[in-house]
Formats: sequence, C-alpha cells, structure tokens
Amino acid sequence: MSAPESSRIQSVSELPAVLAIDGGNSKTDVALVADDGTMLSSVRGPGASHEEHGVAGAMRILGGIVADGAQKAGIAHDGAVARHTSACLAGADLPSEEVELTAALRGQGWSATAVVVNDTFAVLRAGLADDSSSGAGGVAVTCGAGINCVAVAPDGRTARYLALQSLTGDWGGGRQLAPAMLWHAMRGEDGRGPATGLGPAIAAHFGLASVSDVAIAVYQGRLGENDLITTVPALFRVAAGGDEVARRLVIRQAEEVCLMAVAAMRRLGIPPSGTVIVLGGGLLQAGDPLLASALDAEFAAHAPGATLRVADVPPVVGAALLGLDHLGLGPAACERLRQGFGKPASWPR
Repeated sequence: MSAPESSRIQSVSELPAVLAIDGGNSKTDVALVADDGTMLSSVRGPGASHEEHGVAGAMRILGGIVADGAQKAGIAHDGAVARHTSACLAGADLPSEEVELTAALRGQGWSATAVVVNDTFAVLRAGLADDSSSGAGGVAVTCGAGINCVAVAPDGRTARYLALQSLTGDWGGGRQLAPAMLWHAMRGEDGRGPATGLGPAIAAHFGLASVSDVAIAVYQGRLGENDLITTVPALFRVAAGGDEVARRLVIRQAEEVCLMAVAAMRRLGIPPSGTVIVLGGGLLQAGDPLLASALDAEFAAHAPGATLRVADVPPVVGAALLGLDHLGLGPAACERLRQGFGKPASWPR
C-alpha cells in the first residue's frame, strides 16, 4: 500500500540516502534506506542478471522493482528515488562489467551517484564490524548456485576470482554439486562406483523410477540445469544418514570454500590470525551440521586464528551498508539498519 499523497516526497533533498540492490540470478532484492539507517521499504522481484537478459534488459527489470520499492516508501519524485545507489550484482565478475553496469545504473536517473560491485562484496560488508569497516580487511566466500570469493586487505588491495565455474578452476555450488551428485548416482546404480543413496533420492525428487530416468530426462531436454540444482538439499539429507559418497561431496565442498579463502589471503599477504572470514550464500547459510563441522576443521587446519562468521543478514543489507559507508553516515546508522531490517518504517517519519 502506498503512502498518502500528502506525505510523499516532493524534493531531492528529502530523498532517502541509499537505494540498495542485491541482484541474483533467480531473484532481486531492493531496499530504500534513510540517513539514520531506517529501512523504508524492502521488495523482492525476479532475477535481473545482465548475463541472461543483457544490460538493457536487466535495467528494465530493475526499473520495475525499484518503482515498487519507491511506491512502498511513498516516494513521488520523478526519476530519482535516493541520493546514492549501491548495487551488488551476481555476474559482475570482471572490473569491466562493474564499470559498464555502474554506467548503466547512473543512466537510469535513480540517484545522483551509483556504484556496482560483485555480490560477494555485499556478503563481506555484512560480516564486518560497523565501527571499523572503512579500514578493516576480510574475506568473503559465497556458495549458492555457484561459488565465489573476495579478499580485501586493510590497505584496500583486493584479490578476487574470475568465478566462471570449471572454466576458471572453480568447484562447488549447486551448478557443480548437482551434476556431481548425478555422476556418482549413475555409477552407483550401474556398478562402476560404490553404492549410494543419492540415486534413489534424486529419482524420488523428480517422481521418477530411477536415476537413469533422470539422466534420460536431462539428455532429452525435459530437465535442465535449474531443475538439477533443486536436488542439492537431498545431498545433505543423504550425507546425514551416513552415506559415504554423499559425505565425501559435502566435505569436498568445505575444502574448496577454505581453499579459495586461503589462496586469496595468501595473494594479499593477509595473515590468518584475526582475519574475519564471512560465509554467505544458500549452501553456507543453511546450517548443515556436516558442512559446518567440515568448514571448522578445514579453516582450523589451514587458517588458524581466523574468525569464521556466517552472514546473519541478507546480502541486500550488505549492499545498503556499503551505501551508508559511501555517504559517510557512520556506524550508528549501520547498526540501526541491522536492527531494523525486516521492519520497514513509513517515510517521512
């Protein structure tokens, strides 16, 4: 429901501080945040990936979601909806892509300034202390449909990955776990590999008689990559039952998460002791006991003294925090944002 006409914003000076965007492949979260950190509106829309829709198509989709957020916050100003846009977007893997998308966002006229970074930076900022974010280093690893990592040194130097899946040496996330599950399940069914409960679990997920039927459905185009990704929760259920094949896959995922973080730290010369490592993305935030235990063991062995944190707020909050930092609005605003997330206020107050 939109705000009454009499309470709507009429001038640029009244605009919220930050338009925060967390753009994923399957969904997009948008939030408007006031100078004091009050969340004014938060809306979710469809995926707006420039990789799938092109830059112009992505901007059109974002435009609809931003309009919904502005209406929810009672903003009647034509064009601009905030003073600064902070967008953390999946698929912005190259600096050149960040530059192109930043220019595209500025061209929409939603704010006077705009910055686009890869969505992993939102996870990192969400896990850093608000009173030291401007000079603190840290590492973030996201693992959901894919896997990515970024490290920032205290002096601002960064280490990041191309994150183009197996093409660039990555392993993990739903896009690679799901095919690995199917691979092991097929070999377990036909005798080339050890028996595993993954086959029956995958087949049951799709209501089919066997994992061979699933493979045929994929081959014939009746099931696609996005369908296969939905089987990943079954991996953790099967592993929890003691299935050794499934357990090895979960442990390998933990090894890869740790490897990315440690290699990025090494490239920057960041010592593990005292470094904050933030874990985000659906797989790492799901709280699976085996994966959590394996992560603890890996980081204890390879990054002793590092502080592991699982992101406890959505990435759009990290994007908003980056926006508040950009405007120099201070730790009190950041803390209010964290405390008030999910409880939008009316605007003007």
